[in-house]
Amino acid sequence: MLCRLENYAESSKPEDQLQVMFEDHFNWFFTDVQATGAYPYYMQRFFDENNITIEMGPDDLQILKEGAVDFITISYYMTYIMRYKGSPVPKPTGRLVSDIKNPHLPKSDWGWTIDPIGFRITLNRIYDRYHKPIFISENGLGAVDHPDADGRIEDDYRIDYMRAHVEQLREAIADGVDVFGYAWWGPIDLVSSGTSEMTKRYGMIYVDQDDYGHGTGKRSKKKSFYYYKKLIASNGADLENNVAY
Repeated sequence: MLCRLENYAESSKPEDQLQVMFEDHFNWFFTDVQATGAYPYYMQRFFDENNITIEMGPDDLQILKEGAVDFITISYYMTYIMRYKGSPVPKPTGRLVSDIKNPHLPKSDWGWTIDPIGFRITLNRIYDRYHKPIFISENGLGAVDHPDADGRIEDDYRIDYMRAHVEQLREAIADGVDVFGYAWWGPIDLVSSGTSEMTKRYGMIYVDQDDYGHGTGKRSKKKSFYYYKKLIASNGADLENNVAY
């Protein structure tokens, strides 16, 4: 699965556009190998300048070619702003969240930009690059959920996020992108791999447990559970937030 990191240039400066190209190369690299069955040209300079040599057996290139994937799997959460870093071929930072904030986009409780149109853009770019069907294995919103006195969670913010992204998914399909699956991360609250906490909740099912392992572990359905159920039943056609809860 490719964790797709869609990048926008901070300005119209050619240097910022170049930085976007660099960042895209480092992100595309993994799926370029998987989808084409070969190492892309643009990584050779990075390998050379960082003393990286890939040891291969006599049949490895052919095995790689024959093992190319039939479809592309991705996760998508947010987009990034890039500024030139002043290096001919910069090393990837490995950071998940950009230091430069996009003033045109809302953000999650953890500072991740919410960019449904970026979802449509990246689906088009992926399909244009590989011409292979796409499965979205992760898309979701980490947020703080507050149960009411009855233990109910009306997480309309999560529903809004889901609806907006599925709207743009439908637009991408109308554009001609071959998408055959969409999955939410994740159905049940779990410890966030990015921040190692339960407070950052992604699920449509609430788990009564805090960051320190305290709680009953009881599971209860949030409002978004019923919305997602309706969304699946209609195959994405019914996006209205009119579920009974």
